[in-house]
Amino acid sequence: MKKNEEIDQMIKEALSEDEKELFDSYDEQGMLEMFGVLFHGKMKWLNGLTFFIQLVMLGFAVYFGYRFFGTSETREMIQFGAGFFTMMMGVSMIKIFHFIEMNKNATIREIKRLELQVSVLASTLKKN
Repeated sequence: MKKNEEIDQMIKEALSEDEKELFDSYDEQGMLEMFGVLFHGKMKWLNGLTFFIQLVMLGFAVYFGYRFFGTSETREMIQFGAGFFTMMMGVSMIKIFHFIEMNKNATIREIKRLELQVSVLASTLKKN
C-alpha cells in the first residue's frame, strides 16, 4: 500500500495545479460520499425512485411484522409473514442495485484516474 501512495505522490508532483485538483477529485470516497453520488448524474431519477420505493417497502415490512406478532389466527400469520418476507426481499434487491451502482461509479472514477495518470506520463515522455 505504501508503494501506491509513493506513486500517487510522484504523480501529484508532476501535475500542474489544475491537474492536481482533477486528480484529487478522483480520490477514494467513503461510503456516505458514494451513496450521495448516486443522486447525481444521469441515473439520479432512477436511484431516487428506487430509494423512495425501498423506504415504502420497508414501511410495509415493519407494518406486516407488527401485524404478524399481533395476531393469533394462523391464516393471518401466514399472510403477514409472507408480506413481510416479500417486502424484505424487495428492500434487499434494491440495496443490491444501489451497491452495484456505487461499485460502477467507483470503477469509473478509477478508470478516469488512470487515464489522467497515462496522459501525464505521455506528456512528460513527450517533453523528454
